[in-house]
This record gives sequence, structure tokens and C-alpha cells, in this order.
Amino acid sequence: MAHQSDLIASDILAYLKQHENKDLLRFITCGNVDDGKSTLIGRLLHDSKLIFEDQLAAIQRDSKKYNTTDEEIDLALLVDGLQAEREQGITIDVAYRYFSTDRRKFIIADCPGHEQYTRNMATGASTCNLAVILIDARYGVQTQTRRHSYIVSLLGIKHVVVAINKMDLLDFDEAVFNRIRDEYLAFAANLDIADIRFVPISALRGDNVVTASERTPWYDGQTLMGILDSVEIDHDVAQNAFRLPVQYVNRPNLDFRGFCGTVASGEIRPGDRIVALPSGKQSTVEHVVVYEGNLDVARSGQAITLTLADEIDISRGDMIVRADETAPTVSQAIEAHLVWMDENPLVVGKDYGFKLAGKNVTGRVERIVHRVDVNTLDAFEAEKLQLNEIALVRIVFTAPVVFDAYKDCRATGSFIVIDRLSNGTAGAGMIRSAVAVDSASQDQSDLARLRAFEIEFNALVRKHFPHWEAKDVSKLFG
Repeated sequence: MAHQSDLIASDILAYLKQHENKDLLRFITCGNVDDGKSTLIGRLLHDSKLIFEDQLAAIQRDSKKYNTTDEEIDLALLVDGLQAEREQGITIDVAYRYFSTDRRKFIIADCPGHEQYTRNMATGASTCNLAVILIDARYGVQTQTRRHSYIVSLLGIKHVVVAINKMDLLDFDEAVFNRIRDEYLAFAANLDIADIRFVPISALRGDNVVTASERTPWYDGQTLMGILDSVEIDHDVAQNAFRLPVQYVNRPNLDFRGFCGTVASGEIRPGDRIVALPSGKQSTVEHVVVYEGNLDVARSGQAITLTLADEIDISRGDMIVRADETAPTVSQAIEAHLVWMDENPLVVGKDYGFKLAGKNVTGRVERIVHRVDVNTLDAFEAEKLQLNEIALVRIVFTAPVVFDAYKDCRATGSFIVIDRLSNGTAGAGMIRSAVAVDSASQDQSDLARLRAFEIEFNALVRKHFPHWEAKDVSKLFG
């Protein structure tokens, strides 16, 4: 399965060209603590013969000091690079690894299993096409299994491989595999995951990871590596219309004005008629420019600069789309799923910064529609969100924003929430739809906003003017 081409020695340029044209699959490994995520990635790399000799020697040396598997070599050390991770035998931060086979290239995101690091997992999964969810065969489906599966579903990942690990500790019992599979399928029935597959593995021993195991004669499916190498991801993106969030306006001299950004979806050619949103102004593409020169066509994922036939006002944060295709939504209020990532709880009505498709705008959560229990997927009323909690919320911005539904286009349907005092990322969201803002709701939102400001102002006053009394501060708000 490893990519060992004779072209490397005979024609390195031909090899690089061949490598450049391969498909790219991004996948994440997630699950509960100690389910074997890092060991699995180490086994994938080791059995695919994708570890350099000096790396292997270093891992063998480190295994004598940090070994948590009682084996001659601890393959988890390939991805657990932090000292705290090696000492405790856990994953704390997302680790990325790269490898390739004859068919495609891979980027692996190894994510932590602890509940307190759920925000790290959501970040790692946000760009992935597939998720490998590990389950310890001894314990079955756990809370983190459900939480990670729900986040995977929210993030629009269409392919999930449930790797039931440590089957060697239970003598590769088929009944255990079937029980866990049925339990997971019962939970996942309410999730939006189109493709779910199950593989019985032993990451430590290598069974069904890269090579089919003789100890599971009852399993006739593909190995994990076989699934990764063959899964079809070409039709996962629903949105094919052209979207270019403008990140920068390039004006090096009087004769050139270009609008720079990375194509979020679709394609564009010179001569295409475009619309700039939210203004609605139209023009025609004159040139599609990249560093090497002009292109005949630019497609999703390419960083480009567009020059237009007409002088129209387009600024950073605007979006360029084709006039003959389905337009995105322009609205000042949205409904979205929100994963809260801050130690401080979400305050309804408080002003936050939002970054959406290259646009920075101020806004506030008008109300929490409901909070989701990740174990049962039941909805509950809530007045605030704590760290790692997930909810459906209604958000109002101070200016119109341009977006697609997240299920149609990830790049233009996702956003982050920024705490305006600390400038830290407080949450991440996936847009479901636009909503209308009625006057009564606006009045309630204004009251909540004033209350949030009062709470924030009180905290600042107590910090910087401790001699002030609460009644003195309250007088400022009537």
C-alpha cells in the first residue's frame, strides 16, 4: 500500500508531477481517551513503510523512556510530540501527519479525547472529508463517542469509519463487534452521516489496519487503509456555484486594481459576468491572475486575483459570485449551530466579533433556541452556554453578511466568534439559514444587550476601581 515509486530515483520531476495530481483526503481520528488514536496512526505509517529510519530509531529510543504499551516500540510517540503527552500517554493538542499511497495523498488530524479538549477536536475536524471514530471494544460507545459523532455530523463530514479497537483483548469476539456496531447505529440514526462503515482492528498488533487479519475470519470487509484509499469524496460538496470571499484589494499602481481571495467553490473564467455582494454591482472578469501569470480558468481552492472591466466598489469582506448562478443569501440575522469554546460562558445579548467568509462584523446572540444533549440528542431550553456545549442559536449582526447554508458550502457557511476583550476565539458556528428580525424580538434583544453590557461594565469597574460601591455603579444604568 505504501507509495514507493521507481520514479523517485529515475525522474524526480515526473514523480513530483504525479504526486501533485493525486487526490487529497483529509481525515480525523477521534474518540474517547485511551481508545488508541495515536497508536492507530503510528501503525498506519509503520505498516505502510512510511517512517524514515532515523524516525524509527528515535521512536525506539523514546519508547524506553515513555512507553505506555509495554511493547518494544510505542508507535503513538510518532504523533504525541508534547512532553506532557508522552509522559501521560494522552493526546492534548491536534497533531497533523502527512503520507501518500499510489492512489492519493492524506492529511491526518489526530485529535484529543478528553472532554476539555473538545474544541480542539472541532477545529481539527472542520476541514476533513472523513472521520475515523475509535471505540475501545472493552467499553463500547462512550459519551465522547457520541459527542464527537454529533460534531462530525454538524461539520458536514459524510464518511465515518468506526474502528472498534483492542479486539485482541477480547479474542476478536464477533459478538462484541456486532453489539457495538448495533449500539452505534441506533445512536447514529438521528445524525446526518451518509456513509458509516465498521472495522474490527487492533492498532497495537496491526490487525485489519493495513493488512487483513487472519484472526477475524468472520469479517469480510476492507481494511482501514483499504477504505481510506478507495472512499469516494468527489461528490461530497453540494455547492458548485462560484464563490470568492474578497480578502484583500491589491492596488500596486494606477493601472492595476485586483480583488484577491481563495476560491471557496465553483470556477471562474475571463469574460464571465460577476456580481459583487452585498452591493449588487455587476461587471465582467477581465483577467484571472496568479503569481505565475494569467489563467484561463480558476477552480475551488486556488488563491487568485480578479481584475474587472469596470471600476466598481468592492472591499475586503465582500463576496464575488457569478451572475448566471445561484446567489448566496444576504441577511443581517441567521440561525446557526454553535459550539462554545470559551471558559467563560456565552452571554445572550453581549456584543461579540464574528468572522464569516473573510468579513469581520460585530453581532450578538439574540437568543438560544435550544441546547443539545449530545448523549440523547434531545433539545433543552438554556439561558447560557458553557465550555464545549452545543446549541442552536439566533444571531443578529450590525451589518448585512453574505453566506450560504453550511450544508451547501463549508467555506461560506461557517464562522467563528471572537471575544472582543481578549481577542480569543470563543466559539465556532455552522449556519443553517437566514431569519427575519421582528421589532418585538429586536426590543428584547436590545434589553439583553444592555444587560450584558452592564454585567461586563460592572466587572471592569470592580477590577480597576475596587473602592466603588455597587450602588454607585448601578446609578449609571438608572
